[in-house]
Amino acid sequence: MTNRTAGGAGAFQRVSEELRVRLSDGAYPLNSFLPSQGSLAEEFGVARDTVQRALRELSSEGWIESGRGKRSRVVMRQHIQSSAPRASRSRHHPVTLGPLIGEAFEREEVTLDIYTLTSESLDAHIRIQAERIRAGDISPRRIALRMILPAEGQSMPYPRASGDRDDPRLPKRLHAITDAHTSSLRTVLGQLRAEKLVPEVELEVRHAELTPTFKLYVINHDEVLHGFYEPVRRRVILDDGTEVEAVDVLGFGASLTHHVRDANATSPGSTFVANTTRWFESVWALLAT
Repeated sequence: MTNRTAGGAGAFQRVSEELRVRLSDGAYPLNSFLPSQGSLAEEFGVARDTVQRALRELSSEGWIESGRGKRSRVVMRQHIQSSAPRASRSRHHPVTLGPLIGEAFEREEVTLDIYTLTSESLDAHIRIQAERIRAGDISPRRIALRMILPAEGQSMPYPRASGDRDDPRLPKRLHAITDAHTSSLRTVLGQLRAEKLVPEVELEVRHAELTPTFKLYVINHDEVLHGFYEPVRRRVILDDGTEVEAVDVLGFGASLTHHVRDANATSPGSTFVANTTRWFESVWALLAT
């Protein structure tokens, strides 16, 4: 994202999304300080007030604490509790989503079945893997992604304005974010196929009239990431700079549990993977269109 010069809502979204990825993957450890606003503005090629807007949003989501004239301090990280630490993951360091997705893409065949509120975090991590493929670090032969999202137009309890349940701005913002990242996924994966870097690429998106209360990643048929969306009250910054008091849920900050299928079909990990895989398949076939 360096050396991009842009203004307005697009720049704000790019900066906030990139910082969320860094925070969730531990690039800025807990209790550490973010770079100065001037340094971030120079890195991203944006105006300083764009960085300030992004930091206000991250503060409202609980990632950082900011004080007047002070650098922002990291007060939250995404927590993943894994039932099966791998040799490639140290017990002394927290498991994060980035390395888990990265390991999945080191196979020749990559399959991802996703149930989520938006595709924001997935988009960010797929773009990272696409750069690894272009650099020649990994070379999957097939990528197959299926994703279930909420049906557009359905009434959901969040996100909504705290004082006005009928305010259409937050649902509209949610759909815009979802559409942008789904389109980005199609573009990134389509480019890998067009450039002949990955021979087989499949992406199918369906919608179900369900309000996601959790997110679910089924990875290569034998690993599952599962996490509940926790409703919170926070200020949401709209594209025009307006701040709205809202009831929302946080995706990047959601705590996740990591389950792995092993040689014992009745072990807790194997049972959880089997049950969630069956749940996804039934929703995909019977409820999603």
